[in-house]
Amino acid sequence: MALHIEDYAMIGDCHTAALIGKDGSIDWLCLPRFDSPSAFGALLGDEGHGRWLVAPKGKVQETTRAYVEDTFILVTRWVTSTGEVEVIDLMPHGDRRADIIRRVRGIRGHVKMTQELRLRFAYSEALPWMRQMPDRHGAALVAVAGPDAVIIRGPELTASDHRHEADFTVYEGENVDMTLTWFPAHREPPEPLDVGSRIRETEVWWKRWASACTAAPLYHDEVHRSLLVLRALTHQDTGGIVAAPTTSLPEQFGGARNWDYRYVWLRDASLTLGVLLNHGFAEEADAWRNWLLRAVAGDPGQVQIMYGLSGERRLTEWEVPSLPGYHHASPVRVGNDAWRQYQGDIFGEVMFALRTAREKGVTESEFSWPLQRALIAFVEDNWTRPDNGIWEIRGEKQHFTHSRAMIWVALDCAIHAVRDFGLDGPVDRWERLREEIRTEIETHGFDAERNSYTQYYGTSRVDASLLLLSQFGYIDSNDPRMLGTVKAIEEDLLQDGLLMRYRTESGVDGLAGGEHPFLACSFWLVEEYSRTGRIAEATILMDRLVGFANDVGLLSEEYAVHAGRQAGNFPQAFSHLALVRAADALSKATDAANSSA
Repeated sequence: MALHIEDYAMIGDCHTAALIGKDGSIDWLCLPRFDSPSAFGALLGDEGHGRWLVAPKGKVQETTRAYVEDTFILVTRWVTSTGEVEVIDLMPHGDRRADIIRRVRGIRGHVKMTQELRLRFAYSEALPWMRQMPDRHGAALVAVAGPDAVIIRGPELTASDHRHEADFTVYEGENVDMTLTWFPAHREPPEPLDVGSRIRETEVWWKRWASACTAAPLYHDEVHRSLLVLRALTHQDTGGIVAAPTTSLPEQFGGARNWDYRYVWLRDASLTLGVLLNHGFAEEADAWRNWLLRAVAGDPGQVQIMYGLSGERRLTEWEVPSLPGYHHASPVRVGNDAWRQYQGDIFGEVMFALRTAREKGVTESEFSWPLQRALIAFVEDNWTRPDNGIWEIRGEKQHFTHSRAMIWVALDCAIHAVRDFGLDGPVDRWERLREEIRTEIETHGFDAERNSYTQYYGTSRVDASLLLLSQFGYIDSNDPRMLGTVKAIEEDLLQDGLLMRYRTESGVDGLAGGEHPFLACSFWLVEEYSRTGRIAEATILMDRLVGFANDVGLLSEEYAVHAGRQAGNFPQAFSHLALVRAADALSKATDAANSSA
């Protein structure tokens, strides 16, 4: 059975990613892209669904692991009764190949190691044909199933009951290298890697990228790691930013709220873009904007809330019978039918991200402003529609207050572009519509008796997404209406000191079961506390939240407080970008408080 979610670390090459457990087993890997079928699927089942284990054979006295600073090169160190070894795991960056390197280094004495390989392609539906291959560089094993093939080099493996194994001993000062390389099955296997040089080159690339980061001193290490996570989830070729490298890690253990997050949500990617821009990464902004132009090209009426990595539109959801699910949380899903939904808020997030890029000096291209005008034209014709909201409800569509406010934000950004940057557009008409939308929100999306904005028109319930109204400029954080909204959210949605997205028992989402507190929402509350001078409360909550990260600094989507476990897809871009925003807000508020003291 798979380990706890927080027991995994990620390695990646900005094309795909692997999850490695504390036990030395790669339990999740999709090749050659994030959204490709899995080759190792033990995360959603057990070792029989595919894994690659490299670990000491026998009893281990101590295990520690860490990334090489500012990289995704993972170093796991084991101490046994006979010696000490470390395993260096990475996916080399920039070689236009899908490779994994596993280098075992003898540190002290000698340690007997074991390797177990179980390849299962196509979400564990395809058991590959495997053959030993003569190789001038040592033992090589080739596995083929349909369009996929991999070659594994290293200690010679022997077959036993649909798995391949090898035991070997590593002595002090010795390196034993293992590599796995994916290639199309119709081609010849690629040449072996120069392991030492690829490790060095990958370390240099990650450190060079991280060196451009500007981060406040508060939560500096957590911010750095979060920005690295966001970069690792950005596809090198297309610029698409996936929400997570996993599918179907459950929001409720044993439940059915299991979704595929290996796609590009316009909302998540827009927010990620803003975070990267605010920390010195303008190049990523240009790549993402180009991705956006390609993805939504054509009729703005056909814009989707999410796409594939290359802008693929049809992401049909289906259930995978070959994988039983993480700790039997079923079904496992591939694809995500949320691509069919209408979510009005995405126009606000996209326009806000492009506004941020403009303010950071990213010049408009020949197509970028016409695209924004086309999006606003669609908004003008469709702003009154009910939608599925930020949380992608599968129940009845509603007039969600957050969605309406983000449509207001979209218009505000367009007006700002004309008034402050001299771009062309019917600004007077946009200003009239912006005011009309505000009037509607204040009339139908605000509960005067409770002094709070509401989840949707006609209810008194609240939603954590209402915290974003002030953070995107719809209302000032210190406005009494916003302060009242924060109070209502605290009353209704705090559970064990963390925020729920909304009350699932209301039935608004049309789904059975519940979930755990959503980490991004609590980071939003940190940001709101910081903006209104509640610095002590913000600091206490922030310290608690960053404490939920695992030993290598990674956060999932949700946190199960009573179980002390991470839940949901992992690592989650939304959680990490919200961490960065919260740290920025708290740093700014602390600096301001210190200056006035």
